[in-house]
Amino acid sequence: MELKYKIIIGLVLAYLAIVLFMYIFQRTFLYFPHEDNYLTEEKILGPPEIVYIPTEDDITLYSWYYSSDSNSKTIVFFHGNAGTLNSRIYKLNYFREIGLNYLAITWRGFSGNDGKPTEDGLYKDARSTIEWLVEKGVDKKDIILYGESLGTGIAIEISQNELFAGLILESPYTSIVEMGKISFPYLPIKLILKDRYDSVDKLKNIQIPALVLHGKNDSLVPFYMGKEIFENLSTVKFNHFVNDDDHMMRFDSSLKNTLHNFINGLN
Repeated sequence: MELKYKIIIGLVLAYLAIVLFMYIFQRTFLYFPHEDNYLTEEKILGPPEIVYIPTEDDITLYSWYYSSDSNSKTIVFFHGNAGTLNSRIYKLNYFREIGLNYLAITWRGFSGNDGKPTEDGLYKDARSTIEWLVEKGVDKKDIILYGESLGTGIAIEISQNELFAGLILESPYTSIVEMGKISFPYLPIKLILKDRYDSVDKLKNIQIPALVLHGKNDSLVPFYMGKEIFENLSTVKFNHFVNDDDHMMRFDSSLKNTLHNFINGLN
């Protein structure tokens, strides 16, 4: 066999080995439950009640629950891919400051919870969270879903054909397939990806008011994805697009005003 054919065969085999490796270990490159890059020094107000939410497949989710007024709406907060609830204290404090109740959960495999994160597993976590709240007497029409980054895909999934009070999406992506194509352009992402989070295809099923937040300088999720999410929503919708903001958006007075106005406008 000529040398050039040996080289070609070797390259093909090496590429297939890389594809196989990525297929087997892909979730290692997708989920980062042990990273905590967003710590702040702000202290939690309250503090909230620590609760453990059971899922349908017998995993318990470490969560923070604050409820002071049964007549107030409740934010259900789905955090992003890295960090803990401690990394989001500034957001949770703001919810409390404007008179909201909140339930902030942590995903399976995160924050010491059992299990490993998967798309189906995180959907189960979210649905179990809503069921837990409903069992405590909270009406779905008084629940606002807030998804942050990875959490936007879960918030979109469970808000389909539901009549929650509203939906807030911070730094949303169109799908993990599209994100994967950016990170690994040389791999057949669409063919091998297990957890797809096809958010943009589900937007036609959203019937509740929605607010999309995204920084135009987002270095992780490209801004055009947030813009595409917003444009494909067919419900009542609002946006807060900021020229010089990154992935974890600044909770400044402008963003807070946008959130406050959106929440106050919900039925």
